[in-house]
Amino acid sequence: MQCIEYLMESEDEATRLEMKTDCRSVEAQALWAGLGPGMRVADICCGTGKTSACLNALVQPGGTVIGIDGSPERVAYAVDHYGGEGIEFRCRDIREPLEDLGLFDFVWVRFVLEYYRSTGFELVSHLSRIVKPGGVLCLIDLDHNCLCHYGIPPRLERTLFALVGMSEREADFDPYAGRRLYSHLYRLGYQEIDLFVEAHHLIFGDLEGKDSYNWAKKVEVASRKLGFDFAEYGGGVEEFKAEFKDFFSDPGRFTYSPLIRCRGRRPLDER
Repeated sequence: MQCIEYLMESEDEATRLEMKTDCRSVEAQALWAGLGPGMRVADICCGTGKTSACLNALVQPGGTVIGIDGSPERVAYAVDHYGGEGIEFRCRDIREPLEDLGLFDFVWVRFVLEYYRSTGFELVSHLSRIVKPGGVLCLIDLDHNCLCHYGIPPRLERTLFALVGMSEREADFDPYAGRRLYSHLYRLGYQEIDLFVEAHHLIFGDLEGKDSYNWAKKVEVASRKLGFDFAEYGGGVEEFKAEFKDFFSDPGRFTYSPLIRCRGRRPLDER
């Protein structure tokens, strides 16, 4: 049972997720959103479980975290690598009812809505049902995802925009998920809504290994899954990948993605 038809699914996805997840960023974002000791937390589409483990450290003593993901392979990895006191993992389709898991003080939805362009609000409304009255729902996602580069060759930029556009049409990917987060919580009547915008994928100067691997995998897997034809490249995908590598390895290039985090409190008295 799959959480979604996941665009980035591949045999190397666990490695990519592990490399790109920074516990310092997760902790800073979660503390900003109001996470604290003793809370019961749901980590939606938890992936390898690394983020769940970061959250679990912040709710001790006395807190618990349930990591939820639709991939049996990812859940098995999470149990093997991060299972332990205060933390457990469940394989569930997040589009289906989750109320049997009980209510949570804090529901964490990070880098999930970008895969639900056409049904983002409906999914947030659905997940809101497991937030206890007075509890916090935290939504975090990117805006202009994969599209903000300077110094990029025009042909390469056109191709990246075309690839992202195809992912919107064919895979329901949302490169602008971040800008919608406030509206989701506002429409649901959440209170004490707060929002913060920061840089993500802030890449300049010498390229770090984790960024090189992450971006190369994103381009490789997404283009293969979508069957993108790379019409401007006579040498096809290999010529495209070579040009992308040359651009991305240049210490003079600049790449970033805006990250938007939004949190709100479910009303105690809903009418």
